[in-house]
Amino acid sequence: MVEQPEPQTKPVLVYDGECGFCKMWVRRWQRRTAGAIAYAPFQEAAPRFPHIPPGDFAAALKLIMPGGRVYSGAEAVFRSLALAGHRRWLLWSYEHVPGFQSVSEAVYRFIAAHRPILYPISRALFGDER
Repeated sequence: MVEQPEPQTKPVLVYDGECGFCKMWVRRWQRRTAGAIAYAPFQEAAPRFPHIPPGDFAAALKLIMPGGRVYSGAEAVFRSLALAGHRRWLLWSYEHVPGFQSVSEAVYRFIAAHRPILYPISRALFGDER
């Protein structure tokens, strides 16, 4: 008998579990979102979401909603914070302010491409609460 996975009851933020920068920021978001969102490294979670190509997980953070809708990159960050009642203005701006979406995604891509360099800088500026 094949076990069926439990139905997804809340959004899941899927991140790179081998990335120090990613893990640091996920720890901060976990405190802010206080149980409103589940978190999982893509290295463990990818089999739960076979409709998402494995390479997509490595390319950007994913927020996967219970209905199956997937948000990626900066939008996933802003939407996850808004779902927990934090910084909703970021998601509103992403959806309504001309140019905000493209600038946000460009900044996200820059940060993603430079995580090894930005990790120690982020730790120095924001701390790495464990």
